[in-house]
Amino acid sequence: MAQTDEQPAAPRSDAAPHGHGLRLDRWDPDSPDHAEAWLRGRTDLEFLRWNTPLQPDIDLGGARAALLRQQDLAATGGCAPYRIADAESGDTLGHIGINMIDRVSRSARVGYWVLPEARGRRVATRALALAARLTFTDLGLHRLELGHALGHEASCRIAQTCGFPYEGTLRGAMFEAGRPHAFRDAHLHARLATDPEPSLG
Repeated sequence: MAQTDEQPAAPRSDAAPHGHGLRLDRWDPDSPDHAEAWLRGRTDLEFLRWNTPLQPDIDLGGARAALLRQQDLAATGGCAPYRIADAESGDTLGHIGINMIDRVSRSARVGYWVLPEARGRRVATRALALAARLTFTDLGLHRLELGHALGHEASCRIAQTCGFPYEGTLRGAMFEAGRPHAFRDAHLHARLATDPEPSLG
């Protein structure tokens, strides 16, 4: 694939998309409420069933440190992390991040989680639709990938609903749950800036 020396501009730091009853806001490492929500999300058993964090968050101090690390990486343009918030109440519902941003290939990978009390309300679907729009407009990227562990049918449905078709199975691409020395297969989905934006119905 031919590349040019010209690179897209760095992601805007003030983007805060809203729609579908949600708002994607910045996490605040100094907010006790944000740290508590982050800790609950990252220690939730359903989250840990499908994810194996390299740096587990075990207390509020660790959660705040994780938010600070994320903030520093975002400042360099390496990622764009967002707190999924209810548009009316402002309550934290989960997290969605545009990660591994490559400004040369104009690609990135998206990941998300939803707090237990927010499940069953299509929060992940609505947040992914907003994040994809942000990726292709404000961030100026061309390709957004979504990967999930084989067997995670909910993530498969969310991806398809948001216009991320299944592209293949990646062998041994993810850690087994709670086992960073063992691997499992993953499904790869992706959406391009040139793909039509689906209707969520």
